[in-house]
Amino acid sequence: MLRLLLYFLRLFITRRTLLYLHNFFTSILKPITNLIAKIMPNQSNNHNSDPPPPPFDPSKPSIPISYPINSLEDLDSSSYFTSFHYPFNKSTVPLHPPNSALPPRPRLLVCHDMQGGYVDDKWIQGGHNSGAYAIWHWYLIDVFVYFSHNLVTLPPPCWTNTAHRHGVKVLGTFITEWDEGAAICKKLLSTKEAAHKYAERLAELAVALGFDGWLLNLEVKVDIGQIPNLKEFVSHLTQTMHSSLPGSLVIWYDSVTIDGELSWQNQLNEKNKPFFDISDGIFINHTWKEDYPKLSARVAGDRKFDVYMGIDVFGRGTFGGGQWTTNVALDVIKKEDVSAAVFAPGWVYETKQPPDFQTAQNRWWALVEKSWGIVQNYPKVLPFYSNFDQGRGNHISIDGAQVLSTQWNNISSQSFQPFLEYVDDPTSNTIDVRVDCSEVSFGGGGNLTFKGTLGANAYVSTRLFLGELFMGGLPVRFTYSVKSEGNSQVGLSLEFSSDMEGKKKLLLASQETNQFSSKFDETIVLHQPTKSDTATGWVIQESNISMNGYTLTEIRAICYRKQPENSEHKSEARSKTTQDPAEYFAVLGHISISTPVQNTEFPPSTSWIVEGKDVEWGGSQGSKTLSLKISWKLKDGWSSRFPRYNIYVEKLTKQAVRPQGRKLETPALAPPNARNGKTEVAGEYLGESQVEAFYVSDFIIPSAISSLNYIIQPCDSGGASQVLDDAPFFQFNVEGQ
Repeated sequence: MLRLLLYFLRLFITRRTLLYLHNFFTSILKPITNLIAKIMPNQSNNHNSDPPPPPFDPSKPSIPISYPINSLEDLDSSSYFTSFHYPFNKSTVPLHPPNSALPPRPRLLVCHDMQGGYVDDKWIQGGHNSGAYAIWHWYLIDVFVYFSHNLVTLPPPCWTNTAHRHGVKVLGTFITEWDEGAAICKKLLSTKEAAHKYAERLAELAVALGFDGWLLNLEVKVDIGQIPNLKEFVSHLTQTMHSSLPGSLVIWYDSVTIDGELSWQNQLNEKNKPFFDISDGIFINHTWKEDYPKLSARVAGDRKFDVYMGIDVFGRGTFGGGQWTTNVALDVIKKEDVSAAVFAPGWVYETKQPPDFQTAQNRWWALVEKSWGIVQNYPKVLPFYSNFDQGRGNHISIDGAQVLSTQWNNISSQSFQPFLEYVDDPTSNTIDVRVDCSEVSFGGGGNLTFKGTLGANAYVSTRLFLGELFMGGLPVRFTYSVKSEGNSQVGLSLEFSSDMEGKKKLLLASQETNQFSSKFDETIVLHQPTKSDTATGWVIQESNISMNGYTLTEIRAICYRKQPENSEHKSEARSKTTQDPAEYFAVLGHISISTPVQNTEFPPSTSWIVEGKDVEWGGSQGSKTLSLKISWKLKDGWSSRFPRYNIYVEKLTKQAVRPQGRKLETPALAPPNARNGKTEVAGEYLGESQVEAFYVSDFIIPSAISSLNYIIQPCDSGGASQVLDDAPFFQFNVEGQ
C-alpha cells in the first residue's frame, strides 16, 4: 500500500518532499498494517485466492530475463555470473568507434526511469506487446542511463545493443535510498577495503555485460566519518572502469554533500565538487534556478561539459516546467554551454499523451531537436543496413516474407533509426511520412510509409539519414526495397561533399525523371538484381556508385509519380500542372549500403557445434510441451562474427525426419534468402537471438510428431541471412521421451 501511494506521489512532488512524506507515512501506516496482520493472519490461506508464485530463482532454467541486484551480499558473491540468465544478458553490439571519449561539446544525457524499470524490456528474447515503450530518437542522445530504484540496476541488453548501434554510451545505476539504503552505505563504506571491493564488483559487471559505466546516486545521509571511504569508492570505481574499459564513464548524482548531508545543491559548488573532481561528471538535481548553469560552468572551468543539468520531464519543481516545455530548460542550458540530463522522458508514455504514443513521442523529441540539435550521425561505416524497425510491431518479415503475425517487442531488433522531421501540422504537407508497424514489412516489423496526394510534376523530399561516410576507391552498392500503388515512385537523394570538389547531389531512380532532374547533379537509373516478387509486391532496386574522395553526408527519400512512357500520354501529362494532385502511396522497406567485397561467406552447418540442454518436459494427457536451451558455436573456437540469429523449428513426422547432412525435401514455410530471392525450406519462426543461445519454453508438440529440427540462421550486419538449408541445426528426438 505504501509503495503504491508513493508511486502516485512521485508524479507531482519533488524528491526532497517525497523523502519527508515517506518517513511520515511509514510512521502512521506501519502500526495499521501490523494491526491488520494480527486480525487477518491467514488471509493467504483463503481457498478462493491463487497461491503466490514461487520466488524467482535465477539459477534455474526459465525464459531469459534481465533483473537487478538488490543486496550487497549478492553483489559481493558474484552469484550473478552463475545465473542461468547471465549469458543471455550480455550485449553484443560494440560502440563505434570503440573506447572513444565523449566529444568536447555540450552533451545530452537521457535517464530513462520508466515505470520502475524492467517492464516489457526485461524479456531478452522479446515480449508480446506491440505497444511497449521504446526510444528511437537516438541521434539526439550522447549517453543513456538505465534507471530503477533497485540497488544495482543492470541495463537490459536490448537497450545497450540498440544504443551502441547508434553511437550512444549506456550506464547502469547504483542507488541507495531510505533506511535500507542508509544501512547499505554503512556496510559499503565501513572500510577502505570494502569500498574498493564493491567498486570492483560494479566494474566487473559493466565490463562483462558490455555497458559503459555507472550513475552513482546516494540518496541517504552518510556519516561524516565515512566520507573519506565514499571518496575512495567513487575514485576507485572511476579508475577501475577506465583501466578495464577505456572511454567508460562514472557520473555522480548531486545528492550527498562532502559533509555527509543529503542536500541537493542544484548546481556545482564547493559542497559537491569533491565528487565531481574524482568522477567523469555530475548529474545536477533538477530544481535549479535560471542562473545555476552559468554558475556551475564557472566552477567547472575547463570541465564544463561534464556538468549535466537535470530536467525532470514530469515537471516536479524543474526549471521551465518539463513536459511540453522541456525545451525551455534546454535552451538555458545550451546558452550557458554546459550539458543536459533529461530525466524520465517516459512521461509521454506513462501519462498517455494524446493522440497516441508514436505521434506524441515524435512531437516531444522534436522539441528536443529544435532546442539542442542533432548529436549523432550515421552511416559512418560499412556495411550499413536499416529496415526502420523500432523493436516492436504486429508482425515480423524476413526478406519480404512474413514469418510472424502476432504482437511482439524487442528493442534489440531496432535497426538504424531514420532522422524523420516531425510535422506539427500534417495538412501543411501533401505526403505524410511515418514509421509504420501495421503495414507489412520487408524486414522486421517496421517500414517507412508515404501516403497522401502528389501532383504529376511535383516531388516531396524527406530526410532519412545524416551521415559521415567517407567513400574510398571501391564502388559502393546502394540497395533498397519499395512497394507502391499506381504510379507512385520512391527514389533516393544522396548528397556528398569534398574539400576539393565541394558538394554533389545524386538521384537514384527507377527511370529518367525530367520533371525535377535539374535539382540534381546526376540521375542514376537503378536496376533490379532479382525479379520482382509479385506475391508480396516488393521491388528491389540497386546501383553501384563510385565517389572516391567524397563523404556521404545525407540520404533523403524522393516521392514522385512515374511519367507515362507513351509519347501521346507524355504530352497529356505535360499539360497537367502540379495543381492536379493524385493519390500517392508507397512503402520503403529497407536501405543497405555495402561494398562488393563485403558479401558474407556463411560457414556451412558442418562448421558448427549445436547442443541442446536443460531439457524439461511438461503438458497434460494427450499432449506434450518441451522446454530446452539450444546453444551453438563454431568448431574452430572462434567467436561468431554474426550479430543476430533467426530461430526456426521444423516439426517432423517419421517420414520427414532429416538425416544428418541431408536437406529436408518436404516444403514448408519459407522466407526468401536476402541475396538471391530464392524461397528456402524453413519451419515455424520462434524468434531471434543476439547471443549464441536461445531458450525454448513450453513448446507444444502434436502427437504425430516424432522429432523436432531447430534451425539457427546466421544474419550479417548488412541485412543478409544464410540459406536455411545450409544453416546449423539441432535435431531433437521426441519419441520415447
